[in-house]
Amino acid sequence: MATMTTYEQIGIKEDVSDVISNLTPTKTPFQSAIGADTTKAISFEWLEDELRAAGTNAKVEGADATFITVNPPATRSNRTQILAEAVQVSDTTDTVSTYGRAKEMAYQMRKSSAQLKRDLEYAYVGSAQTEVVGSASVARKMKSAQVQISGVTYTGGTIAVPVALTEAFLMTALQASFTAGAEPTRIQVTPTNSVVLAAFASAAGRYRTFQNGTSGDKTIVNVVNLYVSPFGEQKVEINRFLMAKNTLVYDPNQWAKVWLRPWARTALAKTGDSSKQQILGEVSLKHKNYAASNLIVEGVTGYAPV
Repeated sequence: MATMTTYEQIGIKEDVSDVISNLTPTKTPFQSAIGADTTKAISFEWLEDELRAAGTNAKVEGADATFITVNPPATRSNRTQILAEAVQVSDTTDTVSTYGRAKEMAYQMRKSSAQLKRDLEYAYVGSAQTEVVGSASVARKMKSAQVQISGVTYTGGTIAVPVALTEAFLMTALQASFTAGAEPTRIQVTPTNSVVLAAFASAAGRYRTFQNGTSGDKTIVNVVNLYVSPFGEQKVEINRFLMAKNTLVYDPNQWAKVWLRPWARTALAKTGDSSKQQILGEVSLKHKNYAASNLIVEGVTGYAPV
């Protein structure tokens, strides 16, 4: 009798992994680092002030009082932006058995949540987005981080002579922030500039070498995750969504997400043999003091802190 093999066998269960792997990155370091606030209006304002420069202060005994020129605080503002994503799934699709997820709608809603989080990070630091007032036919937009930092001017266009970020430019930016009275604790870089930053260490012979137990093996670490300068210690973060050719020097305590409507999942009206759900939030961004952060931007002749 011939031996039966799997080539003749009928009804073999498919070997489909019951796990869905998603390689799309979801880490959003900027919005994860900063604080949160709320607003009750689509347009909101806050005040920004600073102390006068320090100087000699000596008065003659018995002299009359002299009065300073009082400078009022500056008014800053921003506008909320609505971010939303909706999913429609047939009722049959949500009933049949599927690999990797129990219910298709629940799975798609989880995906949409992650996608919206990425969209918000992009709105914050992924582009030099300017404020759009909006109308019945035009969506409102918030000011991004780049346009809430003093002295930053974006002209766009093609970079004619790209020049790598240098440690000297980074040090100049940190010094400028410190001189302005700020104490930034984070340096956020693009993936490309994370490699450039790592090269600062190798160029200066600052590799770290670790002995691995008793095996004698050694590991060379060529990464900068903490930068110690004369102006303090700054944690180095890689942000996939940070605008190309940007390096952000900032203090998370000086920034806040401003919510008008926190993320909410809503079931939409059923109009047939399908289900509809939407995730929506309305949010903005506040830089409490425009001088508290610094940005290094690649220009036509190289990088410059602004």
